[in-house]
Amino acid sequence: MSDTVQLSSSAIRRQMLAEFWFYFRQNRGAVAGLFVFVLLVLTAIFAPVLAPHNPTMQYRDAFLLPPVWQEGGRAEFLLGTDAVGRDMLSRLIFGAQYSLFIGIVVVAIALVGGVIIGLIAGFFRGWVDAVIMRVMDVILAFPSLLLALVLVAILGPGLTNAMIAIAIVYQPHFARLTRAAVMGEMQREYVTAARVAGAGNLRLMFKTILPNCLGPLIVQATLSFSSAVLDSAALGFLGMGAQPPAPEWGTMLAEAREFILRAWWVVTLPGLAILVSVLAINMMGDGLRDALDPKLKRS
Repeated sequence: MSDTVQLSSSAIRRQMLAEFWFYFRQNRGAVAGLFVFVLLVLTAIFAPVLAPHNPTMQYRDAFLLPPVWQEGGRAEFLLGTDAVGRDMLSRLIFGAQYSLFIGIVVVAIALVGGVIIGLIAGFFRGWVDAVIMRVMDVILAFPSLLLALVLVAILGPGLTNAMIAIAIVYQPHFARLTRAAVMGEMQREYVTAARVAGAGNLRLMFKTILPNCLGPLIVQATLSFSSAVLDSAALGFLGMGAQPPAPEWGTMLAEAREFILRAWWVVTLPGLAILVSVLAINMMGDGLRDALDPKLKRS
């Protein structure tokens, strides 16, 4: 009997996965975004193998060399070098590691904290809900980048503090989304049945209700991932995020500002890396939204 139930649940999971992929692939932009994101992940994982040079190595005979296809370029530096002779291609490749690491850490902190806060607010309601939501409203009242700058100024410049600051700024989005989903699920019959069966509050919150609220949270996590990459690059550009000589794309932009007219590649290439990564993740998030939201599924 147990084998039959296990086989049935496995078949249901396969059917759900097949249905998800069917709706996801209808959005060609989302499939393209997924392809670019997978390339970004592979680039980050195999960066030591793919990068032709050490990203922090300075070549004293190769200051501001143009890409190989321009006059004066050299084959050993395919995308040229920066103002202190570091290989641009290697720094861009290792920059993918920073972007993925930042996105994963920020989303993980914001998601865990926001889900717990939202569950408590939506489950207990009353004054607990009122206090928590007013605090979330205060955080949301500030522009996200400005609040992150203030928090980093308090904590001190650096990549770790920048990630913590961005995660704190993003927590209210997850908290409000979780609260709304929990309030909707609390009215369902299966929650009443679980309560009558003797389930405690923790079991109701984390075992019964939360699994049914994951759809919109997954979509929000994807979109927050791209926003985290963008905001961390902005903080790096302002000198409050990753510090030189780290090959983080925002930091690379900050270092290249004074050479924007003399050496276009030192500014354009990191900017393009940020643009392509954020755009791909956003397009993938749109596809996830279409595939996970029954109201948006196309027949």
